[in-house]
Amino acid sequence: MATRPKALQRGDTVGIVTLASPYPSEYINQAVATLEKSGLQVVLGKYVYSQNGFLAGTDDQRASDLMSMFTNKKVKMIMSTRGGTGSLGILPHLDYRVIASNPKIVSGYSDISIVLNVLNQRTGLITFLGLMLEDFVPTTPAYNFNSFYAAVSTFTAPRQILNPPNIPLVSLVPGNVTGPVVGGNMTTIVDSLGTPFEIDTKGKILLLEEQREPPNKVYRYLNHLKLAGKLSDCIGIIIGECTDCIEAYGKSWDDVIHDFLVPLGKPLIKNLTTSHGVYKTTIPIGANINLDTRNNKITILEPTVSW
Repeated sequence: MATRPKALQRGDTVGIVTLASPYPSEYINQAVATLEKSGLQVVLGKYVYSQNGFLAGTDDQRASDLMSMFTNKKVKMIMSTRGGTGSLGILPHLDYRVIASNPKIVSGYSDISIVLNVLNQRTGLITFLGLMLEDFVPTTPAYNFNSFYAAVSTFTAPRQILNPPNIPLVSLVPGNVTGPVVGGNMTTIVDSLGTPFEIDTKGKILLLEEQREPPNKVYRYLNHLKLAGKLSDCIGIIIGECTDCIEAYGKSWDDVIHDFLVPLGKPLIKNLTTSHGVYKTTIPIGANINLDTRNNKITILEPTVSW
């Protein structure tokens, strides 16, 4: 049984941490001001501005910031400033029993994907492949905020996941399956394989997206997932965008998806707007969804937050 964090309401406190790569202080401050103008309070992690080369502080420091937000009774939602690289390094330093006893909204994408999945696997907490602090800027489409707040602030269920108008979901293999949704950024998910924190896809619907990777590397990642048993274990697949992914060797992202995943025969849908694209759908990791690829529908079957 999944654990639902308490719903976010106006006036609640958001804990801001930098779990992977550093983010410039001026951008953090600007986005924090936007959050505060929206009616939320903000608490910053001790190391939120830190920089240790390509990391925002040491693994211990970034992990301690995350733990401090779980133990802070005032914090209702935890959000990373950005992704980048390094999230895998904090996972051995987290106290999962403490986290399980203090369920909170945790949101992010990109390199934060593995944190979301591991928290769900180890504690049962529904987490959110959703917005990060860097998205709280004037150029972010209203669609992104509407999808995000529908996931973390409302109790509507069932609730259909809809792309923005004129961006259709596309079925590649017809079928209808129901199960928990897991996944996120393909690079980050593959990085977890062979570690104590590798993603569990057994009986689950696997979501994959990517950015700036050529098709030959996408093939490598998919083959790794296949050989690790993750594609045979899952019951259905949702493919997001490959943002800014160029063709290589005469092949595109769509070609590799079609050539590699369609032959598996599992219900398969592509073109979900999520994570690295302009439009970002928020997906509740660990929540039960229905994937109906005969009618191009993705439906969240349960509330993803609680009173």
